[in-house]
Amino acid sequence: MRPLQNSKNAVIPVKKGKGIFSVYWLISGILYFCTTGAAFPGETPFKNVIIMVADGMGSAHTTVSRWYKGSHLALDDMHPGAVRTYSAESLITDSAPAATAFATGHKTNDKFISVLPGTVTIPEAAKIPDELRFKPVATVLEGAKLSGRSVGIIATSSIQHATPAAFSAHWADRADYNEIAKQQVYLNMDVVLGGGKKYLLPKEKAGTRIDGEDLTAVLKSRGYAIVESREALHNVKSGRLWGMFADDDMAYELDRRKFFPEQPTLSEMTQKAIELLSKNPKGFFLFVEGSKVDWASHANDPVGVISDVLAFDEAVKVALAFSRKNKQTLLLAFSDHGNGGMSIGNKATDGAYSKLSYEAVFAPLKKAQLTGEGIGMVISKDTSEENIRKTISEYYGIDDLTQEEVKSIKEAAPKRMNRITGAIISRKANIGWTTHGHTGEDLFIYTYGLKRSIGTIDNTDIARITAKGMGFDLAVVGRKLFVDAEAAFGKIGAKARITHTNTSNPMLIVERQGKYAELPLSKDIIKMKTDKKEYRMEGITIFSPLTKKVFVPLGAVSLFSGTLN
Repeated sequence: MRPLQNSKNAVIPVKKGKGIFSVYWLISGILYFCTTGAAFPGETPFKNVIIMVADGMGSAHTTVSRWYKGSHLALDDMHPGAVRTYSAESLITDSAPAATAFATGHKTNDKFISVLPGTVTIPEAAKIPDELRFKPVATVLEGAKLSGRSVGIIATSSIQHATPAAFSAHWADRADYNEIAKQQVYLNMDVVLGGGKKYLLPKEKAGTRIDGEDLTAVLKSRGYAIVESREALHNVKSGRLWGMFADDDMAYELDRRKFFPEQPTLSEMTQKAIELLSKNPKGFFLFVEGSKVDWASHANDPVGVISDVLAFDEAVKVALAFSRKNKQTLLLAFSDHGNGGMSIGNKATDGAYSKLSYEAVFAPLKKAQLTGEGIGMVISKDTSEENIRKTISEYYGIDDLTQEEVKSIKEAAPKRMNRITGAIISRKANIGWTTHGHTGEDLFIYTYGLKRSIGTIDNTDIARITAKGMGFDLAVVGRKLFVDAEAAFGKIGAKARITHTNTSNPMLIVERQGKYAELPLSKDIIKMKTDKKEYRMEGITIFSPLTKKVFVPLGAVSLFSGTLN
């Protein structure tokens, strides 16, 4: 069976045979491919696409941030629509399946990164044929790369975090940052900016890798400029770029100004990425994430929310300015899911909500100069009651902490401080929360470049709009990048097997009549032992731990068989 995609981007098999079913599939295929050159019928294909995600941002987040700013947001200058966010198995999605949906056009299971689901339980989610369960599926970034465009990803979390990972890796466990980091490096993207340095380094160099590989050395060997500061970022004028601005996540914008001024802002990273990527005459694809809106929401910290929603909006402003000048650019800005159930108003306003003043909400918020994470750094070396009260007074303007609040602050670890200070300031500012987890409501999506309103769409439609806007079909891209190695090599009389001789770096071995090749897993390399040459493929070799299958780019099979020119 050969997969196509229907209007909901579900994988559906092409049926063989004659009669009405064959005619149906033929007409469906013609209609699909006739519209792949534009986001909507009548649209002009886009040279560039910029996707921007504020992770965990709901409508209350933008409302509070707009009031706090005191003027309109850059998002307000775009056309609003709505997006549905459920996953293959839950009405409330996590970041991994959400990002997989808008990166690939497919619903998937919790923790999966751009691989098809094994279980589909939500009624409106498309079912998956058994033979395609857990298979890697192409992303819009990979499609853009194959089209000759330059590609890049940006995040304020580690770059290996779920949302950027879904555009640049294929794995069944979003928490396996070492594996994701390797795939990202060997995908050969043009610009990568964010945190996550430690996942590129072996343990002996203060990293987390157990395979012994220094991925920063790989980047240097492939011609990347590697930068670790704001100043170094600004000095790069051309070429491929990898920015590592933190061992793990970068700072909240509010805290960055005091503690980490050497880190670039999200808007500065966006500006530099556009500057470099737009040098390609064929265009570019860029993904940008304001990652820690989500983390602040998990902590119910309105200060962190406002800090990074406004930082995200500044990045949107940069992208929007470019899009206005370059009429061949499609800009999409949205969130992957709700988080926290944030509201203006809480139980304390039940009987007086119609009298809630601006000052009752924003006077306490305006006094805050750090997020809880920043507060944690200030008091980390002195957790005496005196210093706690002094710090909260200085940075939050709060002078009436209770003994219980002082105790909670004293006991909180620095990274968990947002939950404590968030609860304190939320009460002061009449901000409500329903959960420390994600929520399942429809969300706003903002567009620029489309000639009509986007309406209410599914998150999988974002991938369809993006791919069609750039003029390619994700199903075709998938057939080029992910063929079953055992079956494909078997068709040319070769045997393919995995060897674990090096347990930290397993590889696929292919043999036929004395011809021998090695394909290291999670890399774009094929080593032909017969001519003692190493070649780079158009994609990477992907192992599926759930099926034990290996998927390789179609070009690897052609190269091995000697038919590739």
